[in-house]
Amino acid sequence: MKDRLTESDIKKMEKEIEYRKVVLRPELLEHVKVARAHGDLSENFEYKAAKQEKNRNESRIRYLERMIKTAIVIDDGSADDEVGINNMVTVEFEDDHSEEKYKIVTTIRSDSLNGLISIDSPMGKALMHKKKGDRVLVSVNENISYYVCIKDIDKTTDDSNDKLSAY
Repeated sequence: MKDRLTESDIKKMEKEIEYRKVVLRPELLEHVKVARAHGDLSENFEYKAAKQEKNRNESRIRYLERMIKTAIVIDDGSADDEVGINNMVTVEFEDDHSEEKYKIVTTIRSDSLNGLISIDSPMGKALMHKKKGDRVLVSVNENISYYVCIKDIDKTTDDSNDKLSAY
C-alpha cells in the first residue's frame, strides 16, 4: 500500500534529506575517517560505531526518498464541520465515558503515545470526514470494535511543529 502524504509532509521530508546529505553525511564520513586512523579496525569500537551511524543516515535518506517517490499526495483540507487531517478531535468512549483528544495526521507523522493518530489507523479511518456529535464505530479487527462519540473538532491546528516518524 502506498503512503498517503500531504504536500507539507513531502516538504519536511525533502528538508530532512537535504540536511542529511549536506550537513550530516560529511560529518559522519569525517567521524569514520578519524576513527579509522586510530589503528586496528577489528577492535576499534569507535570505528564500528561511526560506520553504523553513517549507515543509519544513508538508510534514512533512502527510506525518505523511497517514501516521496511512491507516495500518493493528498489534500489536507476538509469541510468546516467535519474531521480532517491536522484536526484535533475530542472523542468520548461509550464503554466508560472517558474522553481523549487526538490529532489526525498522516502515517509519517503518527505518534500514538503523544496523541497523533494516523489516518490509516482504525481510529483515524473511523473519524475521517465525520462530524461533531456523530457516533462512530472503530473497528480494530473483525472481532474487536467499539463506539466513540465526537465531542469536538478543533480545525485551528497545523502541522508545522509535527515531527516525522523515525521509520
